[in-house]
Amino acid sequence: MRQTRLSTSHHKYDDVYWCQLSSRTGKGTVPRESPYTIELTAEEEQRLQGIARRYTSPYRDVIRAKIILYAARGLHNDEIAAQLDTPRQIVSKWRKRFFEQRLAGLHEQPRGGRPARFSPQRDRRGQSPGL
Repeated sequence: MRQTRLSTSHHKYDDVYWCQLSSRTGKGTVPRESPYTIELTAEEEQRLQGIARRYTSPYRDVIRAKIILYAARGLHNDEIAAQLDTPRQIVSKWRKRFFEQRLAGLHEQPRGGRPARFSPQRDRRGQSPGL
């Protein structure tokens, strides 16, 4: 079996892009095993389960919590992505961030670019919606 790298070295998800190709069939089996093994403390698991079960939690927080909970159970990124109907690259991103930063890594980080010029509560003319 030979290994073929599917991404360039500057790709942000290059830690999980290995594909093994069979020399007989040319078709590959893609295990995509992550190098980031997740082991949760009791407190982390309790907090993540609370987020995942809370009815009022934002959807993005629920998905992130479920990704980490499934990863802690030993599921591969492909399996987690299939269960949550999420792209595998997103699963890889949050798994890596949790591995490196623990619970703090699941919070929103500042985004680049110019700040919004108008408040979401006002339209472009400066009026509140419904006026």
